Amino acid sequence: MIVIRDSWSVRLLPLPLVAPLLSGCSRAPSVDVLGSFFPAWLVCFIVAIVLTALVRLALWRLHMNVALPILVYPSLATVFSFVLWLIFYY
Repeated sequence: MIVIRDSWSVRLLPLPLVAPLLSGCSRAPSVDVLGSFFPAWLVCFIVAIVLTALVRLALWRLHMNVALPILVYPSLATVFSFVLWLIFYY
C-alpha cells in the first residue's frame, strides 16, 4: 500500500487542475447584429469565407492555378477564421 504524506504540496496539487475549469465560466463572446446576438465564431467564419472568395477571385484574375483546391480553399478559410478570432476576440 502506498502512503502519501500530508504536506502542503499534496494539498495544493488540485489547484492548478481546477483553475482552467473555472475560467470557462465567463460569458461567451457574441456580436449584436440588428438586435440579435450571434456567436462571435460565426461572424469570424462568414468574414473568412468572404476573404477566401476574394483571394480566389484575385488568383483567378492573375491566371494562377491552385493545386488541390478542395484542400486549399477550406484551409484558407480556416486560417482566416482563426486569425480574425485572434485579432478581434483574444
